[in-house]
Amino acid sequence: MADKVYPDAKTALDGLTFDGMTVMAGGFGLCGIPENLITALRDSGAKDLTVISNNAGVDDFGLGLLLQTRQIKKMVSSYVGENKTFEKQYLNGELELEFNPQGTLAERIRAGGAGIPGFYTKTGVGTLVAEGKEHKDFNGETYIMETGLVADISIVKAWKADKAGNLVFRKTARNFNPMMATAGKVTIAEVEEIVENGELDADHIHTPGIFVQRLVQGTFEKRIEQRTVRA
Repeated sequence: MADKVYPDAKTALDGLTFDGMTVMAGGFGLCGIPENLITALRDSGAKDLTVISNNAGVDDFGLGLLLQTRQIKKMVSSYVGENKTFEKQYLNGELELEFNPQGTLAERIRAGGAGIPGFYTKTGVGTLVAEGKEHKDFNGETYIMETGLVADISIVKAWKADKAGNLVFRKTARNFNPMMATAGKVTIAEVEEIVENGELDADHIHTPGIFVQRLVQGTFEKRIEQRTVRA
């Protein structure tokens, strides 16, 4: 079996990055984001990126780092409200945005990972989301067609992995990460702990190792997106 464990995030990305590539990046807000791989992607210098992610991080963390360096050409997202850099670049016409309802984005990624090129949904019918898309009636109801999504690489964050690449996610980090792991031509997972094969309970594995080509053990800041406290 090929060794999937790499010494650091930079090495895990070696030979995979290029200008104009499409990247899926897991996470929800700042929870479960591949912090180390995002930094390594920034340092790779790859530009004109299309990034598929639920959101765009914040100004100085997560995918916000790639916006600061203007390496992202297009975002495919469902929520971008926490990032002033994103707002400025978008309003200035410097950044493309393909906006998706959150459930539609999740299903587009899942479909891509399952080899499904397209599907019909009621979500977005009669709104700007539906413009230019195929409409079809089923049982007297109108649906629009959405396409599945795949990426050149998927970068995901898991809690624990074994050396075969089987992944376990914790709590909210089990958001877009598992489905993105299936939809990348190459998937790189950064994890908090790597154990020997056979140590994970098979019933607790969320993503089978067949979907994961590279692994790296990272260190994590786990920043809080918005800290609120009682007076």
